[in-house]
Amino acid sequence: MPGVTVDEALSRIGVGRFHWRLLAIFGLVWAADAMQVLAIGFAAPSIAATFDLSIPGAIQAGTAFFVGMLLGAWGFGRLADRIGRRRVLIATVLIDAAFGIASAFAPSFTTLLALRLLTGIGVGGTLPVDYAMMAEFLPPERRGRWLVALEGFWAVGTVAVALAAWVAASWAGTDAWRWLFAVTSLPALIGFWLRLWLPESPHYLARSGEVEPARRVLDRVAASNGQPPLEGPLIAAPQRHGRARELLSAGLRRRSILILTTWLLVSTAYYGVFIWLPGRLVTEGHGFVRGYGFLVLLALAQIPGYVLAAVGIETVGRRPTLVAFLLASATGCLAFVVATEPAWIAASLLAMSFALLGTWGALYAYTPELYPTELRATGMGVAGAMARVGGLLAPSAIALVVAVGFNLAIALFAGLLGIAALAVSRIEVETKGRPLGIDPRAAGATSR
Repeated sequence: MPGVTVDEALSRIGVGRFHWRLLAIFGLVWAADAMQVLAIGFAAPSIAATFDLSIPGAIQAGTAFFVGMLLGAWGFGRLADRIGRRRVLIATVLIDAAFGIASAFAPSFTTLLALRLLTGIGVGGTLPVDYAMMAEFLPPERRGRWLVALEGFWAVGTVAVALAAWVAASWAGTDAWRWLFAVTSLPALIGFWLRLWLPESPHYLARSGEVEPARRVLDRVAASNGQPPLEGPLIAAPQRHGRARELLSAGLRRRSILILTTWLLVSTAYYGVFIWLPGRLVTEGHGFVRGYGFLVLLALAQIPGYVLAAVGIETVGRRPTLVAFLLASATGCLAFVVATEPAWIAASLLAMSFALLGTWGALYAYTPELYPTELRATGMGVAGAMARVGGLLAPSAIALVVAVGFNLAIALFAGLLGIAALAVSRIEVETKGRPLGIDPRAAGATSR
């Protein structure tokens, strides 16, 4: 009886109950991570009041958080390719929850900086490994839309943190940041217990030579989806563990440089907008474009962006969809720069939020497919690390541009997004429908 690869087995099994549970578990923590990442933009005014700081000074808690995310993304991404996805997933979400809750009780700003650093390490490790593992449980023909659906939980977290900040500001006064950090950590704590249910990735097991455990995982997925167990032997991939330097090997160098540059540019623009914008809209605003109510509306605008991205990546492809959303994001930024009336300012901000989150959906779906299994978590980890560099620039270096003029900063973001669109357009491979088990460096795996 002919053997089957992991990708062929996943295609035969299809998607069903197992994948919906997987999406719910990953999605809960993904929403929690969005809340943790964006919390500083909402918490900065009350942190400043508690510790007698300026708002830019309070935002340095965000800098500490992004330093932690940089360390976590780099370290845990590499670790997941060596010891497995499941162990890293459980460890990182526990770090996320434990230090996130501890942040709410920080007695001093110095302690808060240390705790946000440690929280960031957990969040930074969670994000890239989540995507790598989710991708490795999905059949090639359905992978794109499901990965965008996972990224869509970021919008859920964005709405939740905006609502939580609104309530905390009204009820807790200068202690609003303590309640906000506590609330943002609770979903991760729940997610820790749920993740104990998850099996190891069948792609990782097969690549590591553990063929029978991989088959048992696939049979478990099949049973949960109401499908019969697999017939025939499972084909094991060669046993090897990739090294980070292979991301710059001859077959991967071009795409790695281009996609990692894109991550840096997109994250600088995104975090630049969503770290500085909440405080400005609450304290200054423009007519009705003011306060927490509009921030919630801004978060809700992200949801249709994800929906459109999910449709685009499965119809026209990953690369053209990503380029289109990058150009739309740049256009939204430029529209904000020239807008003078509240209605046009509101429309440009909503367009910016819609397009930026569609960009993230397409970017997260495209990136893990650019790398072979033994480098997938590492590649996502390095991409996540580049995103954290962008996050570090947002509260620090971008502050210098914001000091000159907020519109100038938004114009800068438009330029960065335009450069990112150009970079993506030069990537030599379209991954729509391609099995993860095929090494993208192999002949015939690329297309212009």
